[in-house]
Amino acid sequence: MSITTIYRVAAVQAAPIFLNLEATVAKTISLIESAANYGAKLIAFPETWIPGYPWFIWLDSPLWGMQFLKQYHNNSLVINSQQYQRIEQAAADNNIMVVLGFSEKDNGSLYISQSIIDQTGQTLLTRRKLKPTHVERAIFGEGDGSSLNVIETTLGKVGALNCWEHIQPLSKYAMFSQNEQIHIGSWPSFSIYKGHVHALSGEMNTAISNVYALEGQCFFIGACALVSQEMVDMMCQTEAHKSLLVTGGGYACIYGPDGKQLAKPLPPNEEGVLYADIDLSAITLAKAIADPVGHYSRPDVTCLLLDKTRRQPAIIKEIE
Repeated sequence: MSITTIYRVAAVQAAPIFLNLEATVAKTISLIESAANYGAKLIAFPETWIPGYPWFIWLDSPLWGMQFLKQYHNNSLVINSQQYQRIEQAAADNNIMVVLGFSEKDNGSLYISQSIIDQTGQTLLTRRKLKPTHVERAIFGEGDGSSLNVIETTLGKVGALNCWEHIQPLSKYAMFSQNEQIHIGSWPSFSIYKGHVHALSGEMNTAISNVYALEGQCFFIGACALVSQEMVDMMCQTEAHKSLLVTGGGYACIYGPDGKQLAKPLPPNEEGVLYADIDLSAITLAKAIADPVGHYSRPDVTCLLLDKTRRQPAIIKEIE
């Protein structure tokens, strides 16, 4: 496989058309086209970009939030559906790799998922968030070891994680151990409990992204959604709700393998796309200084067991 080592990458900072599958797919394709026209060979989208992050689970009781649940299910993305295939076609039409974050609907279950779609429109990987965070577990299922996978592509070795998967040390090390070169971090926006829970702040989670690049000696492309006024109007039905969820919250970022910032951040309330030109050869020097899965490791003292088995709820065997 011939590898392109110097190219432009793009990280989306934008709001979806909340709870509207068709409109958000159309916006996805528009952003893909725009990034390709600007010379990008890879574009990354936020966590649950389609159909938007379900902030209602953080605002009130589970019973209250169920008023949104049917619509959220109905507007989540089914892999290989007509809408999904339109995004694959957009990747092929624009000769660009797409790393898509979405709420995946699989029959009666939802998952926080990501797909890596190459520039020919072929899906190379679909993965599910290994452990949904806190109240996310009320509506989303879990992934398995097959979701900790780095894929060899013509743009290098590419991997992806969602949101607070980036504070799981063993999951991060699983990615590093596969010699990840390009990492996509998908974030949902930092608009909830602002000023109340420091761990959920944009500043802390940007720091996590920065450290991931340095620890793994890889390029980090961090896509981040925004909360729009329309989303606030739809979900915030009381003054208490309005005090918990605010507009904006965008902290898209791009870092090099030495942790250096490669793109000037957009203001947290501004919609747009970050771009950076990267050169995979920069990883060589970063690895020469500290490679935690190579010369800077001590496997005789600590090592990781990674089980990448794909789990199935039913194994059906024909009895002869």
